[in-house]
Amino acid sequence: MMSSILFAVQSTVAKTSTEWNWSGTPYIIGACVLSLLIIPRIVRFPHVGPKMPLPFPEVFNNPSVGAFLASMSVGHLIGIPAVLGLTNLGVL
Repeated sequence: MMSSILFAVQSTVAKTSTEWNWSGTPYIIGACVLSLLIIPRIVRFPHVGPKMPLPFPEVFNNPSVGAFLASMSVGHLIGIPAVLGLTNLGVL
């Protein structure tokens, strides 16, 4: 059973975070696509393992699932700080 004191505390706590929105999504998608174009060309063994069924495999260098996951990870590692920086600068 919830105590009524918890409801009183919740209403008095100041809101310190911002709401999540879709404004940074295109930047993260762009960073992921850019990394998908670059990373499979510089990975030592990009074709080892099962292939990722991407459209236009010649554009993306026909990466394996591991190279695809590495590209998406790098894209998020670049895109999220870029969105946070642009948000702090007031651009987003």
